[in-house]
Amino acid sequence: MVRFLTDVLSRDALRCINSIEGPTLGRSAALPRHRPFLQQSRRTLHHDHDIPTPAEPKLDGGASPQTSDPRWESFKKSFEFPKATALGNFRPGLDVTIHGFLGKRRDKGSALTFCHVQLGTQNVQVVSSWQEEGSLQHNAHQELKAIPAYSPVCVAGTLQETGKSDNVNAGKTWDLKLRSVQCLNPFPKDIIVSKDAVWPPKSRHLQLRFDPLLQDRLRLRALVAARLSKALRSQKFTQIETPVLFKSTPEGAREFLVPTRRQGYAYALPQSPQQYKQVLMAAGIPRYFQFAKCFRDEDHRADRQPEFTQLDLEMAFASGQHVMKVVERLMNSVFEMLHEDFVPTDFNGTIHPVRKGTSDEPKHRMDVAGNTTDKDTPDAVPGFQKAKPPYSRWSYDYAMSVTGSDKPDLRIQPPHASNIYRVEHLLSKDFVSMITRLEDPIVEACKFRLEGSPHDNGAFIRDFFDNLRNTPQKLGADSTPGVFIFDSSKPLQGLSALGHEGAEGLASIDEQYWQQCEDGDIIMIHARKNEPFRGGSTELGKIRKMIYDTAVEKGCLPKDHSFKFLWVHDFPLFSPTEDDPGQGGAAGFSSTHHPFTAPLTPEDLDLLKTDPLRARADHYDLVLNGVELGGGSRRIHVAEVQEYIMRDILKMTDQGVGQFAHLIEALRAGCPPHAGFAFGFDRLMAVICDVPSVKDVIAFPKSNKGEDLLVGSPTKTTPEQQKTYHLFQKS
Repeated sequence: MVRFLTDVLSRDALRCINSIEGPTLGRSAALPRHRPFLQQSRRTLHHDHDIPTPAEPKLDGGASPQTSDPRWESFKKSFEFPKATALGNFRPGLDVTIHGFLGKRRDKGSALTFCHVQLGTQNVQVVSSWQEEGSLQHNAHQELKAIPAYSPVCVAGTLQETGKSDNVNAGKTWDLKLRSVQCLNPFPKDIIVSKDAVWPPKSRHLQLRFDPLLQDRLRLRALVAARLSKALRSQKFTQIETPVLFKSTPEGAREFLVPTRRQGYAYALPQSPQQYKQVLMAAGIPRYFQFAKCFRDEDHRADRQPEFTQLDLEMAFASGQHVMKVVERLMNSVFEMLHEDFVPTDFNGTIHPVRKGTSDEPKHRMDVAGNTTDKDTPDAVPGFQKAKPPYSRWSYDYAMSVTGSDKPDLRIQPPHASNIYRVEHLLSKDFVSMITRLEDPIVEACKFRLEGSPHDNGAFIRDFFDNLRNTPQKLGADSTPGVFIFDSSKPLQGLSALGHEGAEGLASIDEQYWQQCEDGDIIMIHARKNEPFRGGSTELGKIRKMIYDTAVEKGCLPKDHSFKFLWVHDFPLFSPTEDDPGQGGAAGFSSTHHPFTAPLTPEDLDLLKTDPLRARADHYDLVLNGVELGGGSRRIHVAEVQEYIMRDILKMTDQGVGQFAHLIEALRAGCPPHAGFAFGFDRLMAVICDVPSVKDVIAFPKSNKGEDLLVGSPTKTTPEQQKTYHLFQKS
């Protein structure tokens, strides 16, 4: 048993060494330094000629080989260290003990040195000085200088108040007159720490340690979760955990399977707690919530992970309107906390929430209008505004028609960008045939007003499309965008390719829909199929969003720091099946969201029998700044209707319907009407923290390939595992 443990320690130590950034350590270089310590504490039954067997400890109190190693003695001492003094008890002249990580020393001669000890989010400055050699102060000073920076330490000394910091809200700052210091684990010299170090994913522990912004985001994540939990409990919600080992059911997304030792049987990790929470409604739980781990084997993008956190809630005897009001109250609670306790601060273009009373808080704040009395505060941005329910509500068709997206960013608005406007009635057939090969297409246009001349804006849009060709964002082949720069100094204001009628018509669109054209305006024209909307965006909607984001990034448009919420509702109940596996039925279409979503109205229920693709769903998405924070719906609560949709509308097989037998049986037992919602909690935090990826608000995220490079997962299965769990074998 001892040999097994030390073998594991040896392998883990080597793995850690080889993953360290900085000077490369080969296996042969790493072994000698770590092997002696490991050898002295290991007993082996093999290779005795390579590894000397340590002598047994003496029974008469004599020293054993372990106690003769200074590192072993240091390790034993680190087991016992004094308890830290609570920060709230600090007062001048008090002898205290603190625990934390040692900062870099600042030596002021041989007898005076300063360094900080990081205590979570607060720093204490340690002051070490001495006058007599051999004194306690001299010994402590020498011990402090021997400890590497970034090591965990236990420091004892006397507090000295240094007064107020430059930040009026930061409170007292403290010096600690050093009395003694104990190193609890020295920081290795071969890990190089610099101010702007970029740590690779395999060194995520070091990024967590040395990236204060990442630490702040994780702390804020915990505060927001606590705030939401408190708000839900105040509204009589009960927190209930649902199982992680579930079963495979065709809800819509691909699942992860968990094999068992029972041949031919496997669990599935839940895509969401959807079915369990509906069973809870049938079980008489009036209001449920939980922060649930969900798993989906999907293509990985910046806002997706194979495992993610979802704030899940469900309400019995409720409609979608009731749920939306609850969700708005939750968001109001979160943004009230942000408004009162945090200052949005610009760190290299990222608007980071800094808690009031910390050293990073800017000295002056701008108001919502952007006004400030101090022009030398580039890090000050408008404060977090409180959310103001009720939020705007757009139907799916309206959102798609005016923005080309089912998750519109309401910050994209005139005068900087127009809505999308249909223009085929203004254009000649000759021009339409130049940009598309579609017959009888819908032709749409939108307009951008950047802070530049016609020449500058022309260069911007050319660079935009040049860069677009080199990105994964590919445009469809049905239409080629027609791009024009409005310029009064040119024939037909730069719109001559449209002809006289087209140029005059486009330039004189009613200002109710489109502001009057000015020099430098960029006009984008695009065609699409003449059919009902489907999916999440149109081609022109994608272009509109990308141009706006690029213009903001390049400084051609001002960045809008506000938060704009929007409800999108009235989605189609079913969508044609393309690459999405859906529910695996034979109908040629699948549920747009999941097969438990109820039709919107009695008329939509009747459409199930005549034209299911025209039926609308009682589904609603909450969108914030162009990001879908989450979605919910009113559920089907009658077993016969649920089975009818699965069997007769989606045309699922008997086996497929049978996989939902537990849910249908629960609905049959007098389940009340119910509705719910699920927040993508990672996405919510990414928007609040103004980061481009949910990876920046997760402690240990997966890569775009679904890999955790820190621990090296997933790993290949061994032949023994394959045999135990009957993997890759015929039943």
